[in-house]
Amino acid sequence: MKKVLFVLVLAAMAGVMNAQVQGKSLGLRFGNAGEISYQHPLSGATRLEVDLGFGSWKTGGVYLNGIHHWVMDLSELHPGFNWYYGVGAAVGINTNVFAAGVVGDIGIEYNFDFPLQLSLDWRPGLFVVPKLGLGWDGVALSARWRF
Repeated sequence: MKKVLFVLVLAAMAGVMNAQVQGKSLGLRFGNAGEISYQHPLSGATRLEVDLGFGSWKTGGVYLNGIHHWVMDLSELHPGFNWYYGVGAAVGINTNVFAAGVVGDIGIEYNFDFPLQLSLDWRPGLFVVPKLGLGWDGVALSARWRF
């Protein structure tokens, strides 16, 4: 975890050039639960990520995250690398509890020459319903098909 954060801090200090978002993507995100993940470009360097998760370790239910990402170029490492950060909303429900809050996201991704994107990210949250509290889903690995 410390190594991932170290790489992200170095990347931020190396430069803040915006990356070109490479179209839409659809795939899976694996953290504390499994998620179906979709990314949709909003502008040249921003996108919306929507994740539908099942079996969260906190609720054992179903949840939905919507996050606005700002994508930055990391081609100094190798062409195809980007890092990103974002903020959004989260809602979830299990058999008897509804939860809602604000989530953040920070991560690094690699876009292959063929339509595959791999990413590693961390998503902390501030939940306000049913009670005020902090949460995070740990570090997650995603694999998405770009189209």
